Amino acid sequence: MFSADTYAFLNELTQNNRREWFDANKARYEEQVREPALAFIDAMSPALARFAPRFRAEPKKVGGSLMRVYRDTRFSRNKTPYKTNIGIQFRHDLGKDVHAPGFYVHIAPEECFLGVGCWHPEPDALKLLRNRVAEKPDQWHAVCQAPDFVANWQLLGERLSRPPRGYDPAHPAIEDIKRKDFIAGAPLDFAETLAPDLPDIVAGRFAQTAPFMRFLCEALNVPY
Repeated sequence: MFSADTYAFLNELTQNNRREWFDANKARYEEQVREPALAFIDAMSPALARFAPRFRAEPKKVGGSLMRVYRDTRFSRNKTPYKTNIGIQFRHDLGKDVHAPGFYVHIAPEECFLGVGCWHPEPDALKLLRNRVAEKPDQWHAVCQAPDFVANWQLLGERLSRPPRGYDPAHPAIEDIKRKDFIAGAPLDFAETLAPDLPDIVAGRFAQTAPFMRFLCEALNVPY
């Protein structure tokens, strides 16, 4: 799957983030980045089926689990055309537009990590998530404090400085009700990304988040 050549390409792309260079090295991108990524995605499919059967591992060059290498520069001051990381997202089978949580893998020369949950959910989805935490604080705390979860995972993301309108400032879960993101992250060692059993490593860590992901799915009225 991934190799030292993968990181060598990403490092060189960081230093030569231009269309001319990328076009001249397109064959290397295919061999050292996209093909290993698609092989990893394919290997993740049976593992996801065991603990998250409604989430898809789609090893397609376009429109699947592998995120585009091309950056959207329309609203960014950074006009470099290519991403210098590998982004892989395992989405819910209801489709791209559903506000369901997702599983995410990030591989880059400077940092590798795993992510789960809902990042920047739309206002309606965010309210459903906050309501669920407000209505079931004991269940929420149990999920987030479970030994399997805290062994590798940490809640991340932005939150409001003040309680959102309509929620009791004295609520026992008010700090989580203030969240704008309902996500968690876990580190992934560089050595692990080069290991032949990377799919097993990633699947094992994702499986630790099953109660967390189920809580979010239930809040959003989608099946886990």
